[in-house]
Amino acid sequence: MKDAPQDPVFDPKGGIERLLAIMARLRDPARGCPWDIDQTWDTIAPYTIEEAYEVADAIERRAWDELQGELGDLLLQVVYFAQFGTEEGRFDFSAIANTVSDKMIARHPHVFGEESRDKTAEQQTRDWEVQKAAEREARGEARVLDGVALGLPALMRAAKLQKRASRVGFDWENPEDVAAKVVEEVAELAAAASPDAVEDEMGDLLFSVVNLARHLGVDPEQALRRTNDKFSRRFNDLDGKLRAIGSSPAEASAEQMEALWEAAKRAERR
Repeated sequence: MKDAPQDPVFDPKGGIERLLAIMARLRDPARGCPWDIDQTWDTIAPYTIEEAYEVADAIERRAWDELQGELGDLLLQVVYFAQFGTEEGRFDFSAIANTVSDKMIARHPHVFGEESRDKTAEQQTRDWEVQKAAEREARGEARVLDGVALGLPALMRAAKLQKRASRVGFDWENPEDVAAKVVEEVAELAAAASPDAVEDEMGDLLFSVVNLARHLGVDPEQALRRTNDKFSRRFNDLDGKLRAIGSSPAEASAEQMEALWEAAKRAERR
C-alpha cells in the first residue's frame, strides 16, 4: 500500500508552494484562523510597509542573522495579497511572478534580447526610465507626475515628484539656488500667522529640503533615518548616565542634560 501524499503544509522543504498552502489554510472559512480570515487588502497594506522597513533596517544594521526572517515576513505580505487575488478571481501568485518576470525581460533587452550590452550603468538607467515612461503611457498615464504612488512616505514621494518634474526641465540649476530657497522658506515659516499657514509653510520648507538633498545626491529618507539613529544613541547614552546616578531625564536640569548630550557627541567623534 502506497503512503498517502504528504500534506504540503508540513513539508519542511516545500518552499513557496508550502507557504501558499499555509496561507490558503489560514484563510479557509471552515478551518482557518479567525484573525487571518478577517484580514482585507486595506488591513494588510500597512503591515507590508512596516515589513519593508524592517528589511531595510536589518540590512542597514548588517544584521544578517535576522535578514532571512525579515525577508520571509515581507514575502508573507505578498502571499496574503496573492491569496486575496485568488479568492476574488483577480490573479494568483504565479500571475504576480509572471507579470514581474515579463517586465524584467522587457526592461532588459540588452540581457534577454538582441540589444548590445555595451553601455554604462548610467545609460541603462536612462533607458530604464524611457521604458517605464512608455509603460505609463500605455496605461493611460500621460501626465508627467502620473503613477507616483500616493502611499509612499512623504519624504520619498517628494523626492520622486521632484525627480519626475526634473526630467522635463522643471528644476533648479544648482544646489546653491535650492539652498537659497530653503532659507526663503524658513523666513516664510517664521512669518506664518495661523496654524494652517504654519503647517503649509512647514510643508514647503520640508519639500525644499528634500529638493536640496536630491541636488546634493543624498537620499532624504536615509539621511533622516541616520539622524534618528544618531539622536537615539546619544539620548540613550544621556538617559543611561542619569539613571546610573539615581536620576532620570524627567528629573535632570536642562543644563545637566545639555552637558551629557555634548559628552555623548564628543565620545562618538573619538
